[in-house]
Amino acid sequence: MSITRKAKYSVAIADDHVLVRKALGRLINTFADYFILFEANNGEEVIKIINNREMQLPDILILDVNMPGMNGYETATWINNHFPQIKVLALSMLNDESVIIKMLKSGAKGYIMKNVEPDDLKEAFDSIIKKDFYLPDYISGKVISGLQKDVLSLSEKIELTPKEKTFLQYLCTELSYKEIAQKMFVSPRTIDDYKSSLCDKLKVKTRVGLVIFGIRYGLIDINTD
Repeated sequence: MSITRKAKYSVAIADDHVLVRKALGRLINTFADYFILFEANNGEEVIKIINNREMQLPDILILDVNMPGMNGYETATWINNHFPQIKVLALSMLNDESVIIKMLKSGAKGYIMKNVEPDDLKEAFDSIIKKDFYLPDYISGKVISGLQKDVLSLSEKIELTPKEKTFLQYLCTELSYKEIAQKMFVSPRTIDDYKSSLCDKLKVKTRVGLVIFGIRYGLIDINTD
């Protein structure tokens, strides 16, 4: 029985662990509407394959964060700069705020752990295709209130002060709150005030929530270090 690939979304996998990569591939090929286009061992292989003009571009690229050579951050940045139509889903064992923020700032559309259930992975694919974003509750601790819903109208009504915009941009870095205060020439108490104000305006509760909202709705320039 032949399978009509035109009606499905293509998925590529970049992971240096062969067993993980192969198991993921077999699983994804069982999902309705998705099929594996190619597999790669690291970022360099992804670029080499994608740069082959005869190769179809994947709709989704599952990208391991920690790979030898060109890692997930560097690969996601390259994809975002050269083929932004490819939706990157970061894959990691790390439920770490700084890692999540760095991957999203590099252009990833979502972040998921390697120990998820198959249904969660399918949900991530569907969300990235339909909503252009995915972040599961277990990563955010359910602190990103309504972020995965259609709240674009909320961002359009938000008015941020210049200081709040600068603070929001610094949240994308690896700087601590104390270091951000030093950069902005304000007191740590003022930084707390900025955070409280932004959390109230954006309806989120944590630093990662602020960054995710800011990136998704264009309040943060991801090309600025």
